[in-house]
Amino acid sequence: MMDESIKQVKDKGESSEEATGNDITAVEPNAHNQENLSTIANRQASMTMGEFNDNNHVTAGETPSPKANHMKKISVLPLVFLIFYEVSGGPFGIEDTVHAAGPLLALLGFLVFPVLWSIPEALITAEMGTMFPENSGYVVWVSSALGPYWGFQQGWMKWLGGVIDNALYPVLFLDYLKSGIPALGGGLPRVIATWGLTIVLTYMNYRGLTIVGFFAVFLGVFSLIPFVVMGFIAIPNLKPKRWSVINKNDVDWNLYLNTLFWNLNYWDSISTLAGEVDNPKKTLPKALFCAMILVVLGYLFPLLIGTGAVPLNRELWTDGYFSDIAMIVGGAWLRWWLQAAAAMSNMGSFVAEMSSDSFQLLGMAERGMLPEFFSKRSRHGTPLVGILFSAFGVILLSWLSFQEIVAAENFLYCLGMILEFLAFILMRIKHPNLSRPYKIPCGTAGAIVMCIPPTVLICIVLALSSLKIMVISLIAVAIGLLMQPCLKYVEKRRWITFSHSTQLPAFNHEERNHSPVD
Repeated sequence: MMDESIKQVKDKGESSEEATGNDITAVEPNAHNQENLSTIANRQASMTMGEFNDNNHVTAGETPSPKANHMKKISVLPLVFLIFYEVSGGPFGIEDTVHAAGPLLALLGFLVFPVLWSIPEALITAEMGTMFPENSGYVVWVSSALGPYWGFQQGWMKWLGGVIDNALYPVLFLDYLKSGIPALGGGLPRVIATWGLTIVLTYMNYRGLTIVGFFAVFLGVFSLIPFVVMGFIAIPNLKPKRWSVINKNDVDWNLYLNTLFWNLNYWDSISTLAGEVDNPKKTLPKALFCAMILVVLGYLFPLLIGTGAVPLNRELWTDGYFSDIAMIVGGAWLRWWLQAAAAMSNMGSFVAEMSSDSFQLLGMAERGMLPEFFSKRSRHGTPLVGILFSAFGVILLSWLSFQEIVAAENFLYCLGMILEFLAFILMRIKHPNLSRPYKIPCGTAGAIVMCIPPTVLICIVLALSSLKIMVISLIAVAIGLLMQPCLKYVEKRRWITFSHSTQLPAFNHEERNHSPVD
């Protein structure tokens, strides 16, 4: 069997040499040891996903996730709404920007912040995600540029941040319902409702990602329509002068920036589903562009209506205030509709986030970073163990307050983004000729400049973090720093089974002979 594989590699290398005119030396099965034979087999797996082109580099083709054919691939429309729910889910939760800084800064924030942060992050996701279209997403980006150790740290921080973020949605879900059902405000009924919601939504992820995708489309439309209706009803009451209200001496910058950051980040999360996307080279950039427009409009329009149609009282602008505005503008029927939309929106965000988190764990297991049982798929093709771990984390963290969840998630997310920016720049410097199905139209210098504004924002968000959040987050980071060598020791002692999928190309820092960027 091994001899046949060697022969196939040799024949493939010779045919590639004839096609391109480059010097590609076929590997001969002679006086080399078993390690070289393993290298040949791995090189064959890498070559099946790409081809040597005229510049003598490997074209990183679409890298299907192992067993991915168990599920129907995601098309553009469901992907747009999955991104929408990864990032936004609608304007529910943006009220604190008005509470913290007033209408003018709130509106400017959702105009300027996407330019400084969201667009660069989405562009980097489009370029790196199409280079490495597999479920480990940003983990393989960082691993290829900085090595598997830092790739694991990226995966740990991003997964933990995602689980913390997901713990927020049951909280918001119940916060929007408690005005109509006061019993959900606390105590045992709230605990039971939180656990029940988590179980139901976890089951949806278990049943299959395609169901989740089209469910997200339905939720997105349902969640945004009441704001369109409210906008038309509110037109006679709009007073544009209310949009310009500002008090520079009364701004809670920590709350303001954290709320903006939380509502406009996570564009990279969709990369962990790249292995499940239909033709990611074309689908992913297109979906990111459409989702960007949807997210920004989904924030600005409700803010314009809410701040322009109702007299300003900043103290009232907290979570759930849009339902009160709906009551003022349209009456009880509109309020109930908007509350239902808010509840459904938080469900959609939960489902999309859990999909991303669980597929990330599956992708890391396929890379040999986590035990093999994390790569186990259900009969629906979904990552069973990853879903269970993510759901367990959500239940453990659901007791935290809204502000604590946002601050902790933002801190970990910022640290992960620093590694992503470094990986993006280093891949441009070290491997400028590596095939990029989508490439940001700028050189290396332009790539560095593009990363400067979001990096400055990251430093500001980290500097404004409270001591409590900083200590908790750094402890979480320290756990990851120790966990990776511990897992390697366990693997070395063979206490738990680890495996590396032969369908995935090796990291650049692994065996040089079978690297996708050799």
